[in-house]
Amino acid sequence: MFRHALRTVARSNASSWRQVAVRSYATVPKTAFDWRDPLASKNLLTEEELAIAETAERYCQERMLPRVLQAYRDEHYDPKILQEMGEIGLLGANIDGYGCAGVSTVAGGMTTRAVERVDSGYRSGMSVQSSLVMGGIHEFGTEEQKERFLPEMAKGRLLGAFGLTEPNHGSDPGSMESVAKPHATKKGYYSLSGTKTWITNSPIADVLLVWAKLQETGQIRGFLVERKDCPPGTLSTPAIKDKNGLRASITGMIQMDECPVPEANMFPDVEGLKGPFSCLNSARYGISMGVMGALEDCIDRARTYALERKQFKGNPLAKYQLIQKKLADAATDAAYGTLASIQVGRLKDEGKATPEMISMVKRQNCDAALRNSRILQEIFGGNAVSDEYHIGRHVANLYVTQTYEGQSDIHSLILGRAITGVQAFC
Repeated sequence: MFRHALRTVARSNASSWRQVAVRSYATVPKTAFDWRDPLASKNLLTEEELAIAETAERYCQERMLPRVLQAYRDEHYDPKILQEMGEIGLLGANIDGYGCAGVSTVAGGMTTRAVERVDSGYRSGMSVQSSLVMGGIHEFGTEEQKERFLPEMAKGRLLGAFGLTEPNHGSDPGSMESVAKPHATKKGYYSLSGTKTWITNSPIADVLLVWAKLQETGQIRGFLVERKDCPPGTLSTPAIKDKNGLRASITGMIQMDECPVPEANMFPDVEGLKGPFSCLNSARYGISMGVMGALEDCIDRARTYALERKQFKGNPLAKYQLIQKKLADAATDAAYGTLASIQVGRLKDEGKATPEMISMVKRQNCDAALRNSRILQEIFGGNAVSDEYHIGRHVANLYVTQTYEGQSDIHSLILGRAITGVQAFC
C-alpha cells in the first residue's frame, strides 16, 4: 500500500485519469499531427506515468502559475510551495519508502517538466529538495539518517539545501577549500569551516548537505548540518539578491565558522566526488526534462501570440514563413529532447544509464531550450520586454539552467573524454 499521495492518487483514480489523459493528450484523431506532442511521446508512458503527469500539471497550472509573476517581480519564494508539493507527492518521488512515492525516473521527470513549464526557479527549489538532498541521504546515508530526515522532507516540513559550489571553485569542485576537522572541545563532533555560494534554498533550509574535505585525509565527505543545532556565529546563510534569473526561487550562501556537526551526521562510506556527482546526476536528469517544459510553454505562448497578432494588411504573424520556421525548429527540438530524456530515464531505472548519457541530455536540452526560447522571443517584438508575456522570464531562467549543475562546455568535455579517452580538463 502506497503511503504517499502521488502514487495513491495515480493508482486509485486510474480510470478517471485515463479519461483525463485522453482528453489532454489525444484530442485529435490518431492519424493527425498533434503540435503539442509532435512525436507522440505520450505513447511511451505508462498509465500511471500519464496520471502522475496530469496530477503535477493540474497543480502547477492551477496553484503555481497564478502567483509566479509577482514572485518573480518581488524576488520572493514562498516555502509553503514545498509543503504543497509534498501534499501531492512531488518531493522525493523516485525514492521508495520513507513516505515517498517510489515512482519511475520518467514519472519524476514528468513532474519536473510540469513545474518548469511554470518557472525554472520553482523546479530548482523542488530539485534541490528531492534529487540533491533527499536523493543524497537515500543513497549514502545511514538508516538512522534516512528515518530521521526523509519522511519530513517528503512532506515539505523539513527543507534542504545542497552545499558544493564555492566562490572560487565552481566547475572545479575538487579544489574546494571547505574543511572538516575534529572539534577542539566537543568529543564525537567535527568542526566545519568554509563558504559555499549560489546555493538554492540555503536561507530557508533546515538541513544543509555540505561537502567538505577532512583535514586529516584530504578526502571529500558529506555532512548533514542541522541549523537548529548550530550555535550563534557558526552558521550563516545570507540570501543573494538582485538576480537576473531564477528570481522566483531563493538563493544564498552557506558560511561556516567552526560549525559543530556530530560524527553521526556524516555519510559513513562515500568519499571523494562520487557522492556529490551522483546526486548531481539525478538532478541533471530532472533538469533535462524540466527545460523541455519551459520550452514547450514558450512554444505555446509564441504560437498563440502569432495567431492573434495582426500585421501587414491584417494578416496574423503566423502566416509568415520566418515565424513558422521559428516554431517548427523549437517544436522539433522539444520533441527530440523529450524522447531522449525518456530513453535515458528508462535506462536509469534499469541500471544501464551512464553519467555521460545524462551529461548529453542535460547539455543538449538546456542548450536547445535557451537557443529556441531566445528565437521565439523575437516573435513578440517589443512586447517581449513586458513580463506579462512570460517569455522573457523563461529566457532569463534558461540561461541559468544552461550554466548550473555543469555548465554546457563542461558537459562537452565530459563527453569528449568519453569519446576520445583523453582528459581535456587540465
